[in-house]
Amino acid sequence: MKKFDAHAHVGTFGGWANVSITAEELVRQMDAHEITQAVLCSTDATDNHLTADALKTYPDRFYGLVYTNPTEGHSAVEQIEELVNHQGFCGIKLHPLQHAYVADAECLDPIMQTARKLHIPVFMHSGHAPYALPWSIGLLAERFPDVPLVMIHMGHGHGVYIDAALKMGRKYPNLYLEMSGMPMGCKIKEAYETVGSHRIFFGTDAPFHDPSVEIQKVLTSGLTPAQQQDVFFQNITAFWKQFR
Repeated sequence: MKKFDAHAHVGTFGGWANVSITAEELVRQMDAHEITQAVLCSTDATDNHLTADALKTYPDRFYGLVYTNPTEGHSAVEQIEELVNHQGFCGIKLHPLQHAYVADAECLDPIMQTARKLHIPVFMHSGHAPYALPWSIGLLAERFPDVPLVMIHMGHGHGVYIDAALKMGRKYPNLYLEMSGMPMGCKIKEAYETVGSHRIFFGTDAPFHDPSVEIQKVLTSGLTPAQQQDVFFQNITAFWKQFR
């Protein structure tokens, strides 16, 4: 099946994770697993140049997200506008856990307003208390109903948070779910059937997870082959078309 990875990184993530990947290595990994394209961001908000280089080198393989820190205020907005308007980026990546802000904090308002103005989506890490909880992401989606918001990891590894991600997805139509790092394949099927067949995306979280592991979650989720193709490829492809 064709696959479109809705969440991958380029760069080095040190500390506890100690993982890294270059754009060239990522493309080789994608080719090995029939992944045609990927939504790409750096592993740190100071490394957007790595994404910019990947977009220039592999323009047909990547959709670039501006990884930004909203606690930096106006400079974060300027960073987004520069990279979207002049360097081919087409969305925003936010990581409340890494930058220590709650997912519906007021500091996010300028970021979300900029996304609305530029007509681009926002991708946000989920699954870690107290910053990146699905309920807080839901409140952000409620505050900005006209901004498409992708909840990366759909609650991550905690069963209560996964359940909350599904509940928030059902409540807010501008909220989409990406499944990398979320261990329960059956919840992919539940998202497909109860949140919306078009609002659940396949992702790998490269280089944190091997693609074969994330692929197996979809293949063993209980979805039909046609439904699996929606999750693997069709949904994220249709998602991006609304911004073209």
